[in-house]
Amino acid sequence: MAIATLGTVVLDCPDPVALGRFYAGLLGGDIETDGDGWVSLTGAPGAPLAFQAAPDFVPPKWPAPDASQQFHLDLMVDDLDAAEKEALALGARPLDADDRGRSWRVYADPAGHPFCLCAN
Repeated sequence: MAIATLGTVVLDCPDPVALGRFYAGLLGGDIETDGDGWVSLTGAPGAPLAFQAAPDFVPPKWPAPDASQQFHLDLMVDDLDAAEKEALALGARPLDADDRGRSWRVYADPAGHPFCLCAN
């Protein structure tokens, strides 16, 4: 029997509003800020996301055998090429996206968190 349910996935970052806008561009929805370093993405399907200010934030390294990436988000898309184009326009950068035969590609968001675009 479960003792909890997943509430929100929270990403530390140096600029919560900017990162919230990035993910709103990728996933839809709107951002709501509390004015105190916390931004929530609302109205987007899937698990809720929020972004919290971390002034001394150090982005994860990927790939890095000597440092953990901590976690990554798998974002499901219907068209990898179209989604990649839009993600890059929003400020993503490729980490491992050259193999076009795979059903997934790895990117970093503007704060450096890794995420994958995955074919539905």
